[in-house]
Amino acid sequence: MLDIVIEARKAAIAPGMEVKRILPFRMRRMVGPFIFMDHAGPVSIQPQSVAKMDVLPHPHIGLSTVSYLFNGEVTHRDSLGVQQVIRPGEVNWMTAGKGIAHSERFEDPSVLVGGFEMIQTWVALPEKDEESNPTFDNYKPEQLPIYTDTGVWMRLIAGDAYGLNNNVKTHSPLLYLHAVLQPGATFGLPKEHTERAVYIVKGSIEVSGRAYTAGQMLVFTKGVDPTLIAKEASTLMLLGGEPVGDRFIWWNFVSSRKERIEQAKADWTAGRIVLPPNDNHEFVPLPEDKSKAAGSPPPQALS
Repeated sequence: MLDIVIEARKAAIAPGMEVKRILPFRMRRMVGPFIFMDHAGPVSIQPQSVAKMDVLPHPHIGLSTVSYLFNGEVTHRDSLGVQQVIRPGEVNWMTAGKGIAHSERFEDPSVLVGGFEMIQTWVALPEKDEESNPTFDNYKPEQLPIYTDTGVWMRLIAGDAYGLNNNVKTHSPLLYLHAVLQPGATFGLPKEHTERAVYIVKGSIEVSGRAYTAGQMLVFTKGVDPTLIAKEASTLMLLGGEPVGDRFIWWNFVSSRKERIEQAKADWTAGRIVLPPNDNHEFVPLPEDKSKAAGSPPPQALS
C-alpha cells in the first residue's frame, strides 16, 4: 500500500525562518515531477522580527517553484521585474528554466499578526523545457476549481484530478491539491497519475488501520486504491504525477545534466544570473562547495 513514509525534517532558509523539509529525501528524491517540498509555519510573528524572515535574492535553474499560502503574506520579486504580493489561496508559479533569481520578503507586519503558513514545492522541468525562458504567473483563488462532498473540501492547485482541471500552466502531467477533511470523512486518491503522495499539514488520518499525523508524507504504491479516513479535522496536500526522469539537485539548481549544475554555480558567482531589478542590493552567495557526490543530499536549499 505504501512505498515509504517520509518524516519532515527541520531546516532554516533564513535567520528567522525555520521550515519542515519533506522533499528531497535520501530514500525518495521525487514524487512524479515534484523534487522539493517545504512547509513553513504555522508561526506567529512579532513585528520587530519580520525583517529577519526575508529570503534574499537567490538563483534557480531547471525547475518551477510553486508557492501556496494558508495564512499571511509575502512579496515576490524576480529577475523579470515581477513584483507580486502572494496571498492565501493563490497559486504563484515561477518557471526558472535557464536561470532566474528571486526574493521573498515580509513587508507588512500587520498582515502577519494572525500568523504565517506556506507550502512551497519545486517541480522539475522535462528535459525539453530545462533551458526555456523564465516566466512567472499568479492565479487567484477564483481561477482554481473547488470540489466538495460530505466532510470533504478540495481545491485544485494545478494539473488534473477527480475530473477537475484549471488553466495553471504546467510542463508535464501532474496533480496538486489542497484538501480539508472533517472528522470521520473518507477520501480516496485520484487514479489518473502513476505516482501519488499525501502530506499531512494538520490533523491525522488512518490508512489500512494505521494512523499517520502532521508532518508525515505518505507515498503510495503504484496502482493501489487506498481509503483515507480523517481521525480529526485535517488538512492535506496531494501531489504527484508522471516521472520526468532522474535529476541532479544542488542548492537551488535542478538539472538532468551534472555539468549544467556546475555551469549554474559559475554563472551565479560571476553575476550572469540577473538579480531582481527592484531588489538588487543584496543576495545570497553561493554556498561553499563541498563537492558532494551526485545523488547525495543537497546543501541547504532556499525557497
